[in-house]
Amino acid sequence: MNTFTETIQSRKRLLENHLGDFMGRLAKRCAKGWGDRRELDQVLHDAYDNCDDAPACRLLYIVDVDGVQLSSNVFADGKFDEGRVGQDLSERPYISKVVPSSGFFLSDVYISQTNRRSLITAVQLVRDGSEAKGFVCADFELSMLPEIDQPSEDRRIWMQVKGDPSIRDTLFMQSRATSPMDERIDDVLATIDELIVERGIFHAKLHFSSSRATLWIYDDPYRYRVHVLDEILNPSVCLAYPLRSYPEDALVPQNMVREILERFKWLREVDETIYLRAGSLNIINGIVALNFSCDGSHYLPYEEFMEMDESFWFGSA
Repeated sequence: MNTFTETIQSRKRLLENHLGDFMGRLAKRCAKGWGDRRELDQVLHDAYDNCDDAPACRLLYIVDVDGVQLSSNVFADGKFDEGRVGQDLSERPYISKVVPSSGFFLSDVYISQTNRRSLITAVQLVRDGSEAKGFVCADFELSMLPEIDQPSEDRRIWMQVKGDPSIRDTLFMQSRATSPMDERIDDVLATIDELIVERGIFHAKLHFSSSRATLWIYDDPYRYRVHVLDEILNPSVCLAYPLRSYPEDALVPQNMVREILERFKWLREVDETIYLRAGSLNIINGIVALNFSCDGSHYLPYEEFMEMDESFWFGSA
């Protein structure tokens, strides 16, 4: 399973392999013209003709070992910006970074100040024999570089996110108000259980405090449906969704759906001050999401959710 961080690192390795040869060849040509700014500008200009990723390369420039820019900014459209010569770039993270033995590395992704798009900078050490002379840098538009098809997988770990501090500060000045959904909660849970188990809903969020439900259907996952309480309680709501077998790729066992929904009810009712405002279940990735009256949110695998008792939820509140 690829975690979020592992996926980012694997994509950076792909880009390093993809860009490394080009940057290495460019550094050798820069070494030959070192000391002559006009020559270096021309080397960078000509480099676009030898770069398969020229459309993605936003600009090229050269800095010395102290981070002072020696060349113009040379753009893919052939324009030169000589006004950048002499600027101090030593504080930029990709200039002050420890250089690996290969002399090549990629910056972290950052946002362009010009067009507010994601960029990444490829940096190659320029050597004259064994002497380090400086660096040649290439800014690339991230959206135009090659991608890998495998996305990061969901992190099936417990995450807690704190909400609005003003809500937490006044927590003990409030108490749960019974909502219309609370008054019919057993009927609501029965309907949601049927929609998930038999009607192709793979992700359901119950907004207990505002008496509505948001549903995502397996056959049409890019659009969600919002139902107010009257619609949820209408037995005909099930006719609005096609009869479907329970998904084979669901991580949540079919017989656990109702138990999870019942646990939502328990968290809603067990305490008058710290109570569940909204809860969601995604049966495909097996994640339960909870939002409490203190505005704190939890995201956790359903297995852990079902193991946690009252002392966990309210002993640590």
